[in-house]
Amino acid sequence: MRRKTSRLLRGIALLSTLALGATACGGSDDDSAGKAVSASDIQAALKKGGTVTVWAWEPTLKTVAADFEKKYPKVKINLVSERSGDKHYTALSNAISAEKGVPDVAQVEYFAVSQYALTKGLTDLTSFGADKLASKYTPGPWNAVTEDKAVYGLPMDSGPMAMFYNKKIFDKYKIAVPTTWDEYVDAARALHKADPKVYIANDAGDAGFTTSMLWQAGSRPYKVDGTTVKIDFNDAGAKKYTDTWQKLIDEKLVSPINGWTDDWYKGLGDGTIATLTSGAWMPANFATGVPNAAGDWRAAPMPAWTKGDKASAENGGSSLTLPSLGKNKELAYAFVEYANSGDGVQTRVKQGAFPATTADQQSSEFQSTKFDYFGGQEANKIFAESAANVADDWSYLPFQQYANSIFNDTVGKAYVSGTKLSDGLKSWQDASVKYGEEQGFTVEK
Repeated sequence: MRRKTSRLLRGIALLSTLALGATACGGSDDDSAGKAVSASDIQAALKKGGTVTVWAWEPTLKTVAADFEKKYPKVKINLVSERSGDKHYTALSNAISAEKGVPDVAQVEYFAVSQYALTKGLTDLTSFGADKLASKYTPGPWNAVTEDKAVYGLPMDSGPMAMFYNKKIFDKYKIAVPTTWDEYVDAARALHKADPKVYIANDAGDAGFTTSMLWQAGSRPYKVDGTTVKIDFNDAGAKKYTDTWQKLIDEKLVSPINGWTDDWYKGLGDGTIATLTSGAWMPANFATGVPNAAGDWRAAPMPAWTKGDKASAENGGSSLTLPSLGKNKELAYAFVEYANSGDGVQTRVKQGAFPATTADQQSSEFQSTKFDYFGGQEANKIFAESAANVADDWSYLPFQQYANSIFNDTVGKAYVSGTKLSDGLKSWQDASVKYGEEQGFTVEK
């Protein structure tokens, strides 16, 4: 990654006002990789002990932290988990900017890793030997935490996509489960004709879902090289997506409600929302959020853009990182490796997490796990196959969270007005280009 001046990066925002700036470097001009840290160095630190402050909202880490403390009784894990999403990033960026109160370990979602790495806010973990762990992880998550030869975090979980569908509803109306997006449109028409209250899915405009759909379709709208970026939603993959999804919008075949709302949970529970295309982390949310529909739902591969094509995409997922201004680096890395590469992985899997590690995904025990909610289906087989078929050349913008924050003001208009989805993507592109230029990025035309 390139060295950049404070003027160039002073306005990289997490929301619309919060700058990460060159203060993320802590006023240092040195490379975050540092000198090599050996296994014996880490063991010596564990023997000596100390406190590691971890900012992370992922619930299974509570058990992982307790187990780590039992294994290394001189180490205390101070897990701060009351924040998530924007509040988490706001607090993290404020601490980095103030050079005060920065955690030793921070959970960072894949789409935000490059944003912090670019401003030297994260430690390059190659000095700890993290680059030698590459083969342990599936391609999508590993690509998200690396830049050239640098490694800015270890993948914690994965969100390979699948299509969850209400088998009870599809059986009731004798409609075949779609295997392609063309079949999906046909199924949407058939379902809504059979019962006008039933929609194939809900969609009121969501940045994460849209970028995942583009990813699967082969679109690569973002190209990033340090502080040089290119944003282009006009490729063939984007056209596949907009041509197909526009039909669903025009024909009012998707329910115009937002995810994670009371209406959304109600629709998933009563069958008026018949499918949900999402990440492999979704089953636990079905079980807790829609308990009355247990046994009705199943998982299936994400529909293909071309029959027989197995390409998939990621949706969601996080890494554990070491902020550059954090302390106790050896202990912090030891915890991150334990949680995301060592014994902590199985601890998390047993609590329902979907791992980013290939061996765990491909193990017979993992793949043969029966999901009571899905009628005893061995759904992990579908999720693991999806993970193996995620292309590893996707990139996010170094200011992706800002771009996502303006999605509803651009692409979102296609859901509430006569604006075409393709025109909405063009507006999103133009607004993102404008912002990037204002923040000092070189934006290629």
